[in-house]
Amino acid sequence: MTTKTALNAKLTLLALAISAFGIGSTEFISVGLLPLITNDLGISLSTAGLTVSIYALGVTIGAPLLTALTSGLSRKNVLLLVMVLFIAGNLLAALAPTFSILLIGRIISALAHGVFMSIASVIAAEVVEPNKRASAIAFMFTGLTLATVTGVPLGTFIGQVTDWRMSFVFIVVIGLIGLISNALLVPSNLSKGEPVSIRDIGKVLGNLRMLLILFITAIGYGGVFVVYTYVSPILEQYMGYSPHAIVIILVVFGICVAIGNTLGGHFANNDPLRAIFIIFIGLALSLLGIHFFLQSHIIGLIMVLLMGLFMFMNVPGLQLYAVQLSEKYVPSAITMASALNISAFNIGIFLGSYLGGLIIDHHSLTQTPMYGFLMVLLAAFVSLTWLLLDKNKK
Repeated sequence: MTTKTALNAKLTLLALAISAFGIGSTEFISVGLLPLITNDLGISLSTAGLTVSIYALGVTIGAPLLTALTSGLSRKNVLLLVMVLFIAGNLLAALAPTFSILLIGRIISALAHGVFMSIASVIAAEVVEPNKRASAIAFMFTGLTLATVTGVPLGTFIGQVTDWRMSFVFIVVIGLIGLISNALLVPSNLSKGEPVSIRDIGKVLGNLRMLLILFITAIGYGGVFVVYTYVSPILEQYMGYSPHAIVIILVVFGICVAIGNTLGGHFANNDPLRAIFIIFIGLALSLLGIHFFLQSHIIGLIMVLLMGLFMFMNVPGLQLYAVQLSEKYVPSAITMASALNISAFNIGIFLGSYLGGLIIDHHSLTQTPMYGFLMVLLAAFVSLTWLLLDKNKK
């Protein structure tokens, strides 16, 4: 790769990371705003949690369908279109007079999220050398993880000192910056993607290995979101932290997420499946630690921060492995495989946040870490079984 090509690749990855920052900020912004939304709109904690689960459902549906519908367009035009859609959805959320309109705004911005992340992963993997693909995807996802460092805590702080609606105005501003960065930094001569058909969904889902990686992605991320969706009330009600302290904790949590994501990209470059298993074990143990130290001011917080460290560490590896499997077993549907793995992440987020709400309604907020632990442990067990079977075949 020439110096000029390498520079162009870095600029492309930078533009994708900036856009991912905006999208990551809106995906998780309501995690910090749940107490404010419940108080303002007079709804229960589990109902407010729908701002997370419904968003994830929108990404789940939007990723494969909109990827297929936009496959005939140049990738740069798609990036610009989805950022416009993203801005419109967040503007509607900011102006929403009722909770139902807020959810519609969340769905609109989620549709943009789905197609952006699936296309961005493919672009990131293509513009670098093969042995740096996981790291490239990790760099692109750094925008999303940086959103947990600065975007989510800052949005939460804005909501606390003004109004939760102003947090979504803040997201609109980030979206505009993302739109401008795409227009300026992403080259216009990007090739169109391979034609993608809705039938490609069947090709991917018809392959057992592809189904297995999608299941691991969904169940592993479902487990952590049983807890993460409700981390603000956990920190406030059981670990004894004030709302302003929680903003600071969310910043530190985001730093842990960013570190974990970067490490995950390096770990997954050569043997993604092995890295996936080890990281899920670490994530499961952190959730178990939250369960046992839920009412501990210091140790409980350490376990929450460990959850942050492992939370997104598997994202590059899972996305890379999905692309590698599709290249080998369904080469005509690589873009759709990438889109469906993004859907699988968000199926997990939907299931996790929705299950967390059910647990709160029927049991207690204190039970969420144990349910999350069991789900992540299942993902680790399936990964280990797959790893051992593959080694026995060699």
